[in-house]
Amino acid sequence: MERFQARKDRLALLRGKFERTSGKRLRHTGTAGAIEAKGTEMSGDQPILKAAVIGLGFVGAGDQVSGDAIGQRVADLDGTHVQALTAHPQVQLVSGSSRNEGRRKRFEERRCAPRTYADWRQMLSVERPDVVSIATNSPYHAEITIGCAEAGVRAVFCEKPIATRLSDADRAIQACRLHGTLLAVNHNRRWHPLWRDVRNEIAGGALGDVYHAMVHWSTGRLGNVGTHAFDALRFLLGADARAVSGTLDPKLRTDCRGEDYCDPGGWGIVDFSNGVKGFVHASQDARQPFLLRVVGSRGQVAVGSDTALFQPCDGPTRTLTVSPDRPSSMEVAVREIVRCVTDGGRPACAGEDGLAALEIIIGFHLSDRQHAQWIPLPIGGSDRDLEVKIG
Repeated sequence: MERFQARKDRLALLRGKFERTSGKRLRHTGTAGAIEAKGTEMSGDQPILKAAVIGLGFVGAGDQVSGDAIGQRVADLDGTHVQALTAHPQVQLVSGSSRNEGRRKRFEERRCAPRTYADWRQMLSVERPDVVSIATNSPYHAEITIGCAEAGVRAVFCEKPIATRLSDADRAIQACRLHGTLLAVNHNRRWHPLWRDVRNEIAGGALGDVYHAMVHWSTGRLGNVGTHAFDALRFLLGADARAVSGTLDPKLRTDCRGEDYCDPGGWGIVDFSNGVKGFVHASQDARQPFLLRVVGSRGQVAVGSDTALFQPCDGPTRTLTVSPDRPSSMEVAVREIVRCVTDGGRPACAGEDGLAALEIIIGFHLSDRQHAQWIPLPIGGSDRDLEVKIG
């Protein structure tokens, strides 16, 4: 309790300092550059960054009413955008935006930020935030990312998937490059200490020569859930996908977001640039929890939500776990984003990583249309305009 109160007191002090600022802005010198402070209010020797959240639902604002609609609990999340931003002493959350009046009202009742807006464009114009989290439905991610970059936002923390069309993701990344906006995509396993430890062990030779990988999860949804799995495969294997062969599950579940949304599960193989094949099993009716297994010449590792089991060919089995008191992955992500904005650098999951995961998702859909033929990546031509209506 004392540590929690100390954090509240520190945040209150910083809010007081922020409210006395003159409204002067920070200028980011490029995607990998640092901020130039020009008359900016400082906390010690660090600038205070204004933040806003667009999309005040389940992951954006920890809204349990929104969670109930999809049968999930906020308590089970590895952080939310509001929680991660308010936990950082260098960040001041000043506003939130949602088209949904109920979400705005609940956000205001929880006193998450001083003001809310129905129109995100108006919020950007009035509040002029430095950092913006985007947690809307996926078809709006690219449009809002581009709008943020054009409005001078210094960093965008976008929910996954980055977009629902490859061409839209291309435009979002290009806009951020053009305007010097740092773009991070919330594939949160990249900021999870367990997944980072496993990645480091594999890179250090713990499994020897990697032969193949397998990943399965429940509820299908190659777009909304699969984006995490595909990014995790790239992350652990340290390789890019170069081809996809897949089949979509003909069974479909009703999406709570509306009839326009369609995100099937499926089965398939992803061929990676290091020669490793990743086998995917994600049917709509599957009930098994998320598990990713990597097999090599010296053993294998199975990674779940908070546990990794190393099984060497010779020697005792090892289990890796993480402390329940650790900061959420999204807190770690925000820390890294702030550090990149102020000191320069690239986030662990940048816009290009989000694009690479989307390439695999779209590849599954194209392959299914061609009876599971291999689809080379990156995808070219008019296929980059194919839209998968991910929620």
